[in-house]
Amino acid sequence: MLVYVGLALLVCGSLVLFWWFNSNAERRARHLLRAVLTDEQYRQMIQQGYLDIPSPSHPQRFYRVPQAHGRVQMIENEILQASLCLQPLDWVPEADFMVIHKLMIEADEETYLQKANKIVPINISRRIV
Repeated sequence: MLVYVGLALLVCGSLVLFWWFNSNAERRARHLLRAVLTDEQYRQMIQQGYLDIPSPSHPQRFYRVPQAHGRVQMIENEILQASLCLQPLDWVPEADFMVIHKLMIEADEETYLQKANKIVPINISRRIV
């Protein structure tokens, strides 16, 4: 009986530590995201659930990064060119996910595109509004 009580306490303690670590990580990630975004970008993220990041090298291209984990859309001339899948090896908070994509695209778009898995739509004429 004492063994079961000890195991229960160990499991409960582990869950509390897990929750505390994740809530701190989420809070720090949200603060970092807010520091990295302009006021306009932050408003867009809150209102629309995604962030449009202009391409540094192609004036008609932008990347639509979802607020939650998911594929990034590469849109050029208002047409979806590809969905991009690029995930970190370890778990990161959702806010860090957006920061990673934003900073990688702005700092080294070419490497970002080389590393991402591309899913090209069959009907490339699909307009994004």
